[in-house]
Amino acid sequence: MADQMKPRIVILRRKEVEARTGLSRSTIYKKMRQDHKHPGYYDPTFPLPVSLGANAIGWVESEIDAWLEAQIAKSRKAA
Repeated sequence: MADQMKPRIVILRRKEVEARTGLSRSTIYKKMRQDHKHPGYYDPTFPLPVSLGANAIGWVESEIDAWLEAQIAKSRKAA
């Protein structure tokens, strides 16, 4: 019974994150990493990926959705 109440975890791959956020591959990685060459891109609130294996990563869908909702709210307050 408790298993039925647990929310389903969905993992998004990079192409799906690109499509959801409208960000390019390079911008996604710049948002996750502090870089002295591009200091304006780093966003400590951007969700970090999870390891899915030796050569695979993905992002938790609910974390990407929450980040997008926060971006929308931030944008609406600024307007």
